[in-house]
Amino acid sequence: MQFSQYAKWLQLALICGLGLYSYLAQADNNFLPHPYGVTSNNIAVVVNTSDPKSVEVSEYYMQARKIPPEHLIKVSFPPGAKNMKPDAFRTMRNEVIASLTPDIQAIVLVWTTPYMVSCNSITSAMTLGYDAKQCEKTCAVGTQSPYFDSSSTKPYDDYGLRLSMLLPVESVEKAKNLIDKGVFSSFKINEASAYLLSTSDKSRNTRSQFFPRSGRIASKQLNIKTLQADTISDKQDVMFYFTGLSHVPYLNTLSFMPGAVGDHLTSSGGDLLGSTQMSSLRWLDAGATASYGSVSEPCNYWQKFPNPTVMMKHYLAGETVIEAYWKSIAWPARGLLIGEPLAAPYCQSC
Repeated sequence: MQFSQYAKWLQLALICGLGLYSYLAQADNNFLPHPYGVTSNNIAVVVNTSDPKSVEVSEYYMQARKIPPEHLIKVSFPPGAKNMKPDAFRTMRNEVIASLTPDIQAIVLVWTTPYMVSCNSITSAMTLGYDAKQCEKTCAVGTQSPYFDSSSTKPYDDYGLRLSMLLPVESVEKAKNLIDKGVFSSFKINEASAYLLSTSDKSRNTRSQFFPRSGRIASKQLNIKTLQADTISDKQDVMFYFTGLSHVPYLNTLSFMPGAVGDHLTSSGGDLLGSTQMSSLRWLDAGATASYGSVSEPCNYWQKFPNPTVMMKHYLAGETVIEAYWKSIAWPARGLLIGEPLAAPYCQSC
């Protein structure tokens, strides 16, 4: 492990030991909200012109977020297959990159399928390039992301990375509602809670070592509730929900705030149309604005999943959900990010 990585693990231990709420209070000068990260002016929208749902949702998203028309990138391939072959993906990615101007910092892919490239997620492959080595050994250590827990506001300028997120269009109506929630998230800070569940499923509970203590961040009107529990139900104030289970019950009893995020550490949550474990699409169906899941077996390295403390730290500092989620994943190759990328409920200048 490189020293810089070791220093970040120590920093995480410090944050968790202090409690996220007290850490933020002591570190306000280091994590001030910033209006100069990913915005509607530096994000590109990639549409599959062979998919009518992709076309309709892309048009809606461009209008809702007032994205410049020149930032719409058109590609064409037959929809339906969940796994795109590496050669076809490289051709498509090269076409996208060739159409981007240097100011573009992030990309939103507007379709449901494909969502993987061999064992890579399509969002990691679009941002980092397809990595065939990740597929050689299932339980190998992942490749460290240089963007992990960084202070960068310009990922392409600083690291040569254009962050990407998939905006699913399985249902056009649901996709439009998701976009609306993302837009509404910036209107005002609401009283809300973060639920971090340390479950009885030990193999899927590896992130719990990084959960912050329960407490309150008064300036954000956020209550942090770190629980020893397998489930929650009938909560009306969910902004964050992180857990580790193959299936998460009672999502239909929860109310998610605009901009809310939720994910579950399990092997194939990113297999959106799979049937062996709960798809991360179910988080969006329940009202969350963004989620994450692994498209292929990651084993239970916590580094291959979002670190809740890192994610919350950056999100609460005012960053967009695409920035905060990407910064929270140390080894992102297998992980699929889905949702409305510009949601930023804690951005004071949005």
